[in-house]
Amino acid sequence: MSELAPVAHADSPADPDAGTRRRVLELIATDGPVTAAQLARDLRLTAAGVRRHLACLEQEGRITELAAHRTGPARRGRPARRFVVAKSGQATLSHRYAEVANQALAFLAQTAGPDALQRFADERISVLERAVAPAVAAAGDDMARRADALAEALDAEGFAASVRPVPGLPLVQVCQGHCPVQDVAAAYPQLCEAETRAFARVLGVHVQRLATLTTGGHVCTTNVPTAVPPISTVKTPTTEGVPA
Repeated sequence: MSELAPVAHADSPADPDAGTRRRVLELIATDGPVTAAQLARDLRLTAAGVRRHLACLEQEGRITELAAHRTGPARRGRPARRFVVAKSGQATLSHRYAEVANQALAFLAQTAGPDALQRFADERISVLERAVAPAVAAAGDDMARRADALAEALDAEGFAASVRPVPGLPLVQVCQGHCPVQDVAAAYPQLCEAETRAFARVLGVHVQRLATLTTGGHVCTTNVPTAVPPISTVKTPTTEGVPA
């Protein structure tokens, strides 16, 4: 018996129907609720071909069937299925959020000055800082464990974060494979700088940002030294008992 070929994802470059399927999704977003027959007519495709695309999109959760509401006398036969775009399907459609955000930050900088832009960056990152700080504090004073806790907390927040050791050196690297504001941060590095300062505050140690997604790195990489205790646990020297 021959093996079945793997099924390509709808957005996979290996899927020759990806472009048509996306057009189907866009048309459902524009005209939905819409039936397979309507889509076939508008796209000039066969009904069977459209139903195949619909089945794939429905299986992936990108579209959903709209429950039919009868307003007239019952008709014989099964009513045609009507589809609308689901929430996950909306996320795959092109949006202009980054463009709007860039325009808003440009307006803020022009009207209120660069200090206002910096305050915005600091206030925005403070929300993330408050979210991850408890997990880091619970990890104790060992800096490697604190870095692990930070990465786990960031991963839970959707940053695809991990920790990588650096062979032969007393440090680890906190890596983030996803940045929710990557397109905006490319124009406003204050967002990345505020994040780096927040990591230093949470960990209690000076950190160094080596690479970012916005500058072409495949991950955002932050060096964290592990041979030092967090600043909050360092005792301040006193002059008690020291002769004058």
